[in-house]
Amino acid sequence: MLNTFIHTKIGKKIAILGLLVICLFSCEGFLEENPNDRVAQSNFYVNAQDAEFAVNAVYAYLGSYSSGSTAGIYHSRLWFTQGLASDEMDNNQLGRFENDELAIIGYNAENSTVLQIWEIHYKTIFLANIAIERIALIDMDETLKSRFINESKFLRGLLYFNLVRMFGDVPLILSEDSPLYPESSPEEEVYAQIISDLTAAENLPEKGDIQLGRATQGAAKALLAKVYLTRGDYQNASAKAQEVVNSGTYELWDDFSEVFKLSSRGGRESVFSVGFGDGDGAISFWEVGQFNVRLLPLELTRHRAAVSNTHGWQLPTIDLFNSYSEDDARKDVTFMTDFVADNGNVIELERPHIHKYWDSEADPTAGGSYNDFQVIRFSEVLLILAEAEAQLGNFATANQNLNRVRTRAGLAEVNIVDSESFIEAILLERRKEFVAEGHRWFDLVRLNKLEEKVESAKGVVVNPIYYKFPIPQRERNTNPNLTQNPGY
Repeated sequence: MLNTFIHTKIGKKIAILGLLVICLFSCEGFLEENPNDRVAQSNFYVNAQDAEFAVNAVYAYLGSYSSGSTAGIYHSRLWFTQGLASDEMDNNQLGRFENDELAIIGYNAENSTVLQIWEIHYKTIFLANIAIERIALIDMDETLKSRFINESKFLRGLLYFNLVRMFGDVPLILSEDSPLYPESSPEEEVYAQIISDLTAAENLPEKGDIQLGRATQGAAKALLAKVYLTRGDYQNASAKAQEVVNSGTYELWDDFSEVFKLSSRGGRESVFSVGFGDGDGAISFWEVGQFNVRLLPLELTRHRAAVSNTHGWQLPTIDLFNSYSEDDARKDVTFMTDFVADNGNVIELERPHIHKYWDSEADPTAGGSYNDFQVIRFSEVLLILAEAEAQLGNFATANQNLNRVRTRAGLAEVNIVDSESFIEAILLERRKEFVAEGHRWFDLVRLNKLEEKVESAKGVVVNPIYYKFPIPQRERNTNPNLTQNPGY
């Protein structure tokens, strides 16, 4: 297990990158040296261990990026933003007006949560660029060198996929020596680079032949399938998803509740996930995730002595809760409506809360979750395949794969034979399958349903400008070459 990672001295490089990527932590904290996890740049990037540390630094920023910080890519902001800015979540975090703005779809270019998402993505891309360029120059085993470079390309492709879907035209920075004021690149160019990076990553080992938590061949193919689906290239989306299915490497857990147990981390359904806690042998750099802190009710902390630090900051919309039938096995796994206090009393909650990430038997304290953030699960691969096949008019295959997910949830099989009805069924299935996994806003935008679904769930009229997030104004103020999205 990799319990430490090495940051290069990137202060100078961050300065060169300039105001595009604004430091999220103080200069004092940034410059403080820790001899246990820092290596001088003058003697770095010279051997295979240095190459591994460089790649590990990129993985580290997926969860957290420095001691005492909680702003890694998948630690919290990205996934709850996709929930709040859609029909999935309401904000219950007092004093966080930036999140209130997201929940009522009334945010602008000054929103600090959106700014933080932008910043940490570019910081992590910068580290990936360093790894790709510097590892290529190291005299080391060529097979291992290729693997490390392709892992970094997978991660860079994933990060740009998040950015281009959220913001559209964005700076495409592929070198550590980037312009001070980079221009925005057209979406087509960004997607071309994403596909190039992920295609290279298809040469990675498959799961089981590489350490848990690292990018794999299956992860690259699955993410490529999702990229192609987003682009409307249904033939390639289907082909890549089918390759993942045919690999025999992945399978659904028999019971939906198994997906989020701590014992299931890195298990049969996980295609790519970000580790927290001890990682159970996987790459892991941060002690706890923030799923339970944000999603479990404050009442748990008040009424159970073993539980701490649960706040219920983000809540499922009532519309989401009501979208489940009573025979859907995912409903009880996903939501908490009451619980038994230490004194034996049943505490009824005013609103349902999301508790799918809490394995109460393995981790009774709740507030410090060691669970993974699952970026891609096998159930999503099946639904990508189903959607792509439906768009191609192959409804037999589409229904077969949709029904694999429905059957696991305890629902009756369906046989839908027209595109519009099938896409609506897919959208509903994805909604119920992936609660609080950071997919919903992306799905509504991809299928042009954001206005309809948010107005139905929240009673909010959505301006069409919200099919893209605004480029943060602070970035625009310092870089006039950035192209702001229309309407902001």
